[in-house]
Amino acid sequence: MTFILITTFFIALMGLAFHRIHLLSALLCLEAMMLTIFIGLALWPNNLTSSMLMAPLIMLTLSACEAAMGLSLMIATARSHGNDNLKTFHLLRC
Repeated sequence: MTFILITTFFIALMGLAFHRIHLLSALLCLEAMMLTIFIGLALWPNNLTSSMLMAPLIMLTLSACEAAMGLSLMIATARSHGNDNLKTFHLLRC
């Protein structure tokens, strides 16, 4: 099970590194990484201390906030630039 979770995390990381054409694909890779961490935290409650039992719920909450923020940024950039291609964004220009 550990091998599957580590493999899933690194596949999502490689997807983020190599397939960054659209902002939506980058956000989906980040979401896959967060969900892999959530599943890993949820499957190992015996290894966690008593103060870390809320860690999966906190991680899921942060993942939902990250997804909402990413989608709002994607809508804002699509409105201002006309598309969500990452190559058309200039970081030094407002």
